[in-house]
Amino acid sequence: MPYPIWCTTCPKPTIIGQGVRFNAEKKKVGNYYSTPIFSFRMKHTACGGWIEIRTDPKNTAYVVTEGAKKRDTGDDKVHEGEIVLRTDEERERLQNDAFAALEVKVGDKRQAATDKGRIEELLEAGDKAWDDPYAASRRLRKSFRVERKVREKNLALTEGLKDRMSLGIELLPETEEDRRRAGFVEFGDLGAAGSEVAVINARAKPLFPSEPIGVKDRLSSGKNAKKLKAEQVAQRQREALRLELQQNTRAITDPFLVDQAVFVTTGAIPGIKRKRTQAEEGGTQQQDTAPVIDVFKPPLVDYDSD
Repeated sequence: MPYPIWCTTCPKPTIIGQGVRFNAEKKKVGNYYSTPIFSFRMKHTACGGWIEIRTDPKNTAYVVTEGAKKRDTGDDKVHEGEIVLRTDEERERLQNDAFAALEVKVGDKRQAATDKGRIEELLEAGDKAWDDPYAASRRLRKSFRVERKVREKNLALTEGLKDRMSLGIELLPETEEDRRRAGFVEFGDLGAAGSEVAVINARAKPLFPSEPIGVKDRLSSGKNAKKLKAEQVAQRQREALRLELQQNTRAITDPFLVDQAVFVTTGAIPGIKRKRTQAEEGGTQQQDTAPVIDVFKPPLVDYDSD
């Protein structure tokens, strides 16, 4: 379809978009001088109606002759500044009708006066801008140098980022939308002690976990999906305790982590009772919100010993 059309055969107004393909019947229906005029007849599958489109060599266009009408998008209207060529019939009418020719001459004079004023304004603006060619060239070269420095700086930052991240793709320039979205991300502030604990936990965690399916996936699969919410919460706590014990055990027994072997507890573990100390019974111990870090001696022999 060369352009959007409205199907007049459909019970409801239906538009056929530009570029939609049809199996059409092509045949020659006439000539414009020595140029043949072809007809394309196709069937609209939605309603079963026939649509016919013909070529128009005179206006170098396509004309809908049956079953539809062209959609009016405003592109065919004459805009300001465009020159409309008169057809043979219009030129013949102007030659035979003196009043029509006079109206055309008056309109042409009015348009010429408007165009003359606009042309003079453009000439004055050009003369003012290029009155001193050296100063104008100097301004242009100065602005170009500033923009070039900015482009070189952005290119250096982009190449450095690609080298650090080992990226083999082209990075687009940063926009205000990117800055706004990046501001929504919060990484938190753990402090000096918290950052050390996070690093130790990350080193003690196995690279390849033994269970490929997480706790949440196991709870939502099979018979566990029918458990009550309280049972699911309890099982999550047991799984968290088991993973923490496994991580601390690895931190103690792994010979490559002997220098970093620590046991970290972030508070009371649900379901585990511990014996109270004398200081706690006497009520003299103060509450400490910081995580408790107990350093264990490695039970293994150091590899450097004999």
